[in-house]
Amino acid sequence: MTRVGDRWRVTRPWPPRLRPFVHSYAGYWEAAAAPYRVRLVPTGRAVVLISLGEPFAHVRRLGETGRGNAVTGSLVAGLEDGPRVCDHPGGQEAIRLELTPLGAYRLFAVPMSELTNTVAGLCDVLGPEARMLVERLAAAGSWEARFDLLDEALAARIERGPDPAPEVGHAWRLLSRAGGAIPVGRLAAEVGWSQGHLVRRFTEQIGLPPKTSARVLRFHRAVGMLARGGVNLTEITATCGFYDQAHLNREFRDLAGTTPGRMAAARVAEGAVAL
Repeated sequence: MTRVGDRWRVTRPWPPRLRPFVHSYAGYWEAAAAPYRVRLVPTGRAVVLISLGEPFAHVRRLGETGRGNAVTGSLVAGLEDGPRVCDHPGGQEAIRLELTPLGAYRLFAVPMSELTNTVAGLCDVLGPEARMLVERLAAAGSWEARFDLLDEALAARIERGPDPAPEVGHAWRLLSRAGGAIPVGRLAAEVGWSQGHLVRRFTEQIGLPPKTSARVLRFHRAVGMLARGGVNLTEITATCGFYDQAHLNREFRDLAGTTPGRMAAARVAEGAVAL
């Protein structure tokens, strides 16, 4: 259990059977209820947010006009290729899961391309059983009991979910391990498919095309280096495979709506930048 700003965060290791599919999960509650705004930046992962307290007041893509997405309670977010802004009135209590793309494909049992750059209600994706799970989680007497319930529900759902194509899984592992630094043509050759066929199947099951996924993974690696500190932009540019620093700056504007310098000065936690 740790304190992150004005929020408490609690987590535990999840079972081995979930580790290929779940990147992280944690429970949150606020030490002092106060309105806040965060910007979510692309991470190459899908997100499930189970709301046990006050819901978000506003969820929208950066640059969207109007009120943005009407979904503010328990929700699912597919992979993103741009930033999203979330406003909360305060009093949040929630469980947040980050899923690998292929873990999300098995859990949601829909083409991930249908959820790209989209926020949907949890019940709209997982069905009526999701509402019962949220009610049981809210009524549980401890975080340990909540995580026990969550582990069982995730395992049961993932076990009966669709199997991704082995070629897509292999392509994603190669791309993610390389931080996006593999051309699409090489990926196709590695899995034995034509480039066009790989792009179609990869986009369906991952949610983003391979080239866009590579951009997101490269950006996410750069954000991680900035967060650790002690490196300059020249080193990040070379390590992450940007052409030059101008390319690095453009990618940060496109994917996060900010500059590397401002990102380095902000507090980044699990894809969220405090605003």
